[in-house]
Amino acid sequence: MSIPVIAIFDVGKTNKKLFLFNEQYELVFERTARFIETVDEDGFPCDNLDSLRLSVFDSLREVFRQPKYEVKAINFSTYGASLVYIDERGNPLTPLYNYLKPLPEEIHDKFYAEYGEEEIIALQTASPTLGSLNSGMQLYRLKYQQPEIFERMHCALHLPQYMSFLISGQLYSDMTSIGCHTQLWDFVKKDYHSWVCKERLNEKLAPIVAYNQIYTPSFPGSGYVVGAGFHDSSAALIPYLMSFHQPFVLLSTGTWCISLNPFNDAPLTVEELKQDCLCYLQYMGSPVKASRLFAGHEHELQSKRIAAHFGVSTARFRSMPYNRVLHQQLLKRYDGEMVVDKVGLERFSKRDLNDFTSSEEAYHQLMMDLVAAQYEATKLVINDAGKATRLFVDGGFGKNAIYMALLADAFPAMEVYAASMAQGTAMGAALAIHEAWNSHDLPQDIIELKYYTANTVPS
Repeated sequence: MSIPVIAIFDVGKTNKKLFLFNEQYELVFERTARFIETVDEDGFPCDNLDSLRLSVFDSLREVFRQPKYEVKAINFSTYGASLVYIDERGNPLTPLYNYLKPLPEEIHDKFYAEYGEEEIIALQTASPTLGSLNSGMQLYRLKYQQPEIFERMHCALHLPQYMSFLISGQLYSDMTSIGCHTQLWDFVKKDYHSWVCKERLNEKLAPIVAYNQIYTPSFPGSGYVVGAGFHDSSAALIPYLMSFHQPFVLLSTGTWCISLNPFNDAPLTVEELKQDCLCYLQYMGSPVKASRLFAGHEHELQSKRIAAHFGVSTARFRSMPYNRVLHQQLLKRYDGEMVVDKVGLERFSKRDLNDFTSSEEAYHQLMMDLVAAQYEATKLVINDAGKATRLFVDGGFGKNAIYMALLADAFPAMEVYAASMAQGTAMGAALAIHEAWNSHDLPQDIIELKYYTANTVPS
């Protein structure tokens, strides 16, 4: 008998993956592809849209040929800030422009000369001014730099919805992609910003659909439904929102450490914007206040510096246990330095490694400096009302005993947990349309938690 499954395409900048989950949300199949980048008409690197499209079709054909699996549903999660411009026949008109591509200065100046101060637009759209990372600016740029393509364009789809369109043949937009630092959405009016309508860009954007909207496929096959797709950061939050109803903050750690508070609905302030805060829209349309810190990148750099200085491998830091005595000694040695200033994240880079007697001592100080900076960043999204009483940490730092112990010390009034979950982004996209394909109750053990107290004894 075949296994009922949901297929999730999870598209990151580096790896493009297909996952199959059974009705208990256990991973039963995985396929990974890496595509060679191509370049756009200006020679700037970008993902190969043809390879991505063909990979989706080829992967589905492979799965459909396997009698072991019965695909009941398909959904998508991809990186954000990327638009596909299609004509009336659904064919892409341009390359998949890279969100790191610089926005021309003349486009930037033209926009703000017409629509007002950067700070005001940023506050209204909850989007720091980020150039092409504001995907609305990509569409604005296309209108004025490539008007002939703009006129031929039938619709602009964010990448998750383009992938869904490939299977369903239907055009739609979703809230998580629109609310992902696009500069398109007015978080106060809860509608497209006035500049979008004045430029008539809303006429090029597909209708917004509910997160659990499903469609019948146009791609060959039978008995399955298609979801509308999600922005990946927002998809990763879905399992937590479904599993925990008591207010929490999620600290998603990796190269960037992003603090997400779906229970803080206070509008962004100018000061928060200046400190790299923004708002997302979660899958049900509510705002999620977020802050970000480049802490994983800094950790990698400084770990290598410590390892080289002491002649050890960085691998020993992965399993290094927390030493509370050493922590207290370092606090006394650098008394008063734990107040984070403007160079908080880079504090350790300015330290002389000759001041430390061992790699263990130096690494503890590195983690103390990083957690001090993280405390300031995470605190930005914890509203004054103090609703959130739990702090969940997923990703790489959640597996770091020293980091977790120090974080529990930094937030003594909160319950601090290391959270682990297999393929959280893909899992979120699957859970969002649970009722459309799965007759079982939602499982209660998707997320594994390890509790840390200020005394740093995990349980």
